[in-house]
Amino acid sequence: MKISELSVLIASAAVLVGCSAATPAVPASPPASTAPATAGGGTTCTYEVAGTSVKKVNLPPTTGVPNTGTLPYEMLLNGKSVGLTLYRDKTPCTVNSFESLAKQGFFDNVACHRLVSDPSFGVLQCGDPTGTGSGGPGYQFADELSGTETYPAGTLAMANSGANTNGSQFFMVFNDATLDPSYTVFGKVDAAGLKILKAIGAGGDDGSFGSSGGGKPNLPALINSVRPR
Repeated sequence: MKISELSVLIASAAVLVGCSAATPAVPASPPASTAPATAGGGTTCTYEVAGTSVKKVNLPPTTGVPNTGTLPYEMLLNGKSVGLTLYRDKTPCTVNSFESLAKQGFFDNVACHRLVSDPSFGVLQCGDPTGTGSGGPGYQFADELSGTETYPAGTLAMANSGANTNGSQFFMVFNDATLDPSYTVFGKVDAAGLKILKAIGAGGDDGSFGSSGGGKPNLPALINSVRPR
């Protein structure tokens, strides 16, 4: 698959290409989401209101955000455990948002809306309760990138529609993916979870995303819950 096609594939936390009419206004130069550590410990993050949340949620905390170590989480996907390790030390504001949404039940009983499966590229994209690829949490925040990101199998990363447009949508890689380092990598999936993702990928998709690649998974891909381990 061509790099240009891959860029279309991983769509925004707010929209996918083809649903651009729903794109929220994006500031030309949004503030960085991560600030230096505060005196009381942790860091400060910025979350900007953008669009309308498809579920009622509060904005994540913005001060004293933990920025050390990792955070263990568990996603129940089709009732099966997918272990997640979230990188607080590398992407504190992204993890803070994901954790906040998870605690508020934003991901509960939400089907993953997009699958692309190929021997050289496989992702399952989730985090939109509308199932259309155009839904989000009603806010967005900046990327947390080093510029050296890679996307091997097991990667957990944010979907976006361009720089600094992260929201609730994310993707999990089950076949090594070649992508520009433009998508914040905020965690990894454990070996047991990777097997579950590969099994969903093996079922293929309905092709409903057309030329941009992939479609709704043919097999169930329902997130029952996302909780701390």
